[in-house]
Amino acid sequence: MVKHAKPKSFYDEFVRKGGPGEKNTHYCPGCGHGNVHKLVAEVIDELGIQDKTVFCSPVGCSVFAYYYFDVGNVQCAHGRAPAAGTGVTRSLEDGIVISYQGDGDLAGIGMGSIMHAANRGEHMAVFFVNNAIYGMTGGQMAPTTLVGQKTLTSPFGRSAGGEGFPLTMCEIINTLQAPVFIERVSLANAPRILKAKRAIRQALVNQVEKKGFSFVELLSPCPINWKIEPVQARKWIIDTMEPLFPVKNFRNLEEAPAKYEKPVPVSDADMKKLFNVEKNISVTPKEAHIDEQLVKLAGFGGQGVLSAGVLLANCAIAEKHNTSWLPSYGPEMRGGTANAGVIISDGQIGSPLVDNPTFFIAMNGPSLDSFETDILPGGMALINTSLIERKVERTDIKVLYAPLTEIAQEAGMAAAATVAGITMYALATGVIAIDTIKQVIPLSIKRKSLVEENLRVVDAAAEYFRKNLEKG
Repeated sequence: MVKHAKPKSFYDEFVRKGGPGEKNTHYCPGCGHGNVHKLVAEVIDELGIQDKTVFCSPVGCSVFAYYYFDVGNVQCAHGRAPAAGTGVTRSLEDGIVISYQGDGDLAGIGMGSIMHAANRGEHMAVFFVNNAIYGMTGGQMAPTTLVGQKTLTSPFGRSAGGEGFPLTMCEIINTLQAPVFIERVSLANAPRILKAKRAIRQALVNQVEKKGFSFVELLSPCPINWKIEPVQARKWIIDTMEPLFPVKNFRNLEEAPAKYEKPVPVSDADMKKLFNVEKNISVTPKEAHIDEQLVKLAGFGGQGVLSAGVLLANCAIAEKHNTSWLPSYGPEMRGGTANAGVIISDGQIGSPLVDNPTFFIAMNGPSLDSFETDILPGGMALINTSLIERKVERTDIKVLYAPLTEIAQEAGMAAAATVAGITMYALATGVIAIDTIKQVIPLSIKRKSLVEENLRVVDAAAEYFRKNLEKG
């Protein structure tokens, strides 16, 4: 009869770095991660949830957990295991989600992620290994490093006045309403490790019963980076860490304060009402296949470059094309740089980036200077001569020159110069119908008093194009 064996939730061999299988983990001698791994694996086995468990491990000493746990595994970005776990738990109704994190990962770069997941009461068990130091990267000061503790980046000891006090995560999370279970345990000796297993078990039972968010903090030794012997490291936890991080249960609720509710699908009618869509667009889609359009509009903030990009994208959607819109702008609300990339295609769009446009609309001189060389050979450029004095130097593209700002101003709205540009793009390429633009404008403009002015700009731009550019 076998009384002690490797948990079934572990792989038989740990295959790492493409080499042969190994029997031991990569953790340093005396490290607490090995203890926690075994406790978690044992509980998974005891509860019979191996096939339902998804292990989320971010950057840190536990980054290679997928080498050890024979369960579902998700490798997460630094600090983002709770965010990834949120997606998993909301997608898998019967899934048991584990977020396994270290102190630098959870209390440092991932502080926002863990707090919001806890505040939402996500169905997951978070196992927080607190060894008061950054272990994987060589022993720097962590958010939980104790005052006076020496590390690679606090060689004279952490100063409360200089670096602040260590973060006590159980106490912080206990201020939130949603979590159902919060407990801090210690790996300092055998009795404490047995209590740690009970806390881990309760956290995973809560997941089986779909009670809500469970948080277990484990005070863990790191002899290598603490620069002490393993036996001394366990004693240091009791003498030094536990007075600051008291080992106790903070919360164990029978029922979560709030249960996660799946969002109810919004009907088309409610969606139209939400966005103040008062009428449908009546468009006859073109049967002919269009070549993929890579459009870039560029100017300065305040010219309506980004809004014009949205208008063009909405027109493409109305005509049943696939489309994307990607804005780029400086920090200034007015006067800064701004450009938008719009892709229109009958096929799938792999990326919204428009690095080399097939059609470029330059609203001012700096924009022409910045993007002229990027236009694809054989492409087209529309130049706003109201603000751009020079000619295009390229000879391998077709160029249209038009005083867009003057056209818009004479029509009664100088700020709609980019709408004039969209109108000329539609006439030059034939991809979008002018009638579509006129139908989309009332749905795109929030201030209904400006609709008529924009429509007049469309008519004025179309008239200018037909008189001066159509044959050219």
